[in-house]
Amino acid sequence: MPRRPTDLPRRPTGWTLALGIALPVGAATTLALPAALAAAVDAALGHRPESGAFVRLALVLGVAAAADATAAAAAPACSAEATAALRGRLVRHLLALGAGGRLRHGPPPGDLAARLLGSAGDAGGRLPAVLGAATALLTSAGAIVGLGLLSPWLALAYFAGVVPGVVLIRLFLREAGPVFARYQEVQADLAARLGGALTGLRSIHAAGAEQREAARVLAPLPDLSAAGHALWAAQRRTAWQATLLIAVVEVAVLATAGALLADGTKTPGALAPGALAAAAGWAALGAGLFEQVEALVAVVHARAGQARADELLAVRPAEPGLTALPAGGYGEVVLRGVVVRDGDRVLLGPLDLTIPGGRTVALVGRSGSGKSLLAALPGRLRDPDEGAVLIDGVPVDALAPSELRHAVGYAFARPALIGRTVRDALAGAGPAEAAAARADGFLQRLPRGWDTPLDELRLSGGELQRLGLARLLAQPARVVVLDDATSGLDLATEYLVTEALDRATLGRTRLVVAHRAGVAARADLVAWLDAGRLRALAPHAALLADPDYRATLSDTALQTAAA
Repeated sequence: MPRRPTDLPRRPTGWTLALGIALPVGAATTLALPAALAAAVDAALGHRPESGAFVRLALVLGVAAAADATAAAAAPACSAEATAALRGRLVRHLLALGAGGRLRHGPPPGDLAARLLGSAGDAGGRLPAVLGAATALLTSAGAIVGLGLLSPWLALAYFAGVVPGVVLIRLFLREAGPVFARYQEVQADLAARLGGALTGLRSIHAAGAEQREAARVLAPLPDLSAAGHALWAAQRRTAWQATLLIAVVEVAVLATAGALLADGTKTPGALAPGALAAAAGWAALGAGLFEQVEALVAVVHARAGQARADELLAVRPAEPGLTALPAGGYGEVVLRGVVVRDGDRVLLGPLDLTIPGGRTVALVGRSGSGKSLLAALPGRLRDPDEGAVLIDGVPVDALAPSELRHAVGYAFARPALIGRTVRDALAGAGPAEAAAARADGFLQRLPRGWDTPLDELRLSGGELQRLGLARLLAQPARVVVLDDATSGLDLATEYLVTEALDRATLGRTRLVVAHRAGVAARADLVAWLDAGRLRALAPHAALLADPDYRATLSDTALQTAAA
């Protein structure tokens, strides 16, 4: 089975290895520091003269400083690399899902953007957060061992605070996890609402609905505030409880160490002065586990972000087909029992329709009748929930992706330009195609002509449509779909472009979403759609006798003119 993009192996990078080495080395030197300090204190006081004690202390301090500096540099770099890798996986996965409707019941675009930017960023910090928390745990365990080596009584004094500390951590993780997940969900809802408002900004201004729309977009803010305050309250409560617990543990350990030191050499368990310093150091390190609230918050953030990313990665793309179209086909399109739904609502169908190869069919209907939805089916821009779509007898879901891309060509009202420059965006179209689409004039006036970067383009809707048409003309597709692709052109330019399209696509099957009577009149057949059902398939002249058909064309033309 071929490997999907989301299954690409993730190899450790240099920063990951550096972090994986620096954290345990730093933990080891941190644990060794109290013992080295104790030996230096005893050497200084003359209790245990040892010439190498100060050298070892300096070496431990130097290695600890180097490890801390390396970890400080590696942690953000590791997070950045993991975030970039996860965002790349998510983008590749979303593109692999295609436009076939696999996400139509999923998150809206604003939520997807929030997951790509916010959730992936939180999840990217997962490895440093987990490694940091694990290092703190190991350091605390090592400190307990150190206390036990000094005296079993010190270890017992420390253990008095372990059980409540573990309970404290578990309660925090249990409470903070759902709260932060809710915080991210509300953030995504806010982003989705804002994205929708920005898309319809002109309509909002035209209707004078700025205040109402602002209220709608900002409606989730109370929920966001409540989730944020709940998370902050959990952090605050855990922080002061951990601080109190640490103080109790350290006082218990130091009091026990002081009592053992006061015994002098009278009992076998007595401590030397340097051991008191070691006990204080190891007590602080052991209790440090309970003040890792910030590290625990980072772990919670990362887990919640990864969970939201995993929800997208769990949506599997359709298995690609392997079939090729038969040679010599004319692009016959057949829809058998097609039904397209949005939840429980039927948007299109049940529909049976045969579009003869090499013929031009105009799709006519009122707004919402399913014209663009039907036009999306041959190229799998939307998959039907029921039924089958065939080109020259082959189901489109059985075609290899490259075969389908070559078989069906699209031009839209707002075509997307892909690439770095205009030349990239035209995808093989040359001067002849640009001239046929009446795009050569404004292309010549661009600052760098065909090599003008796309981010420097300032195009009108009609100019953008002409670039999309030039790109379509360069594609030898059997089926050509024009979805409102000339709506931004004036009548004279539309006539010239239509003549060029007729010549360039002669003998191919064409589906044209028609808003003007003239477009329907030039077609061989008209597929008249009404509320998602096929009302008639006949020539335009034959349908003109029906007053409902004439009203549909008039209504559609008026809607297009007002848009």
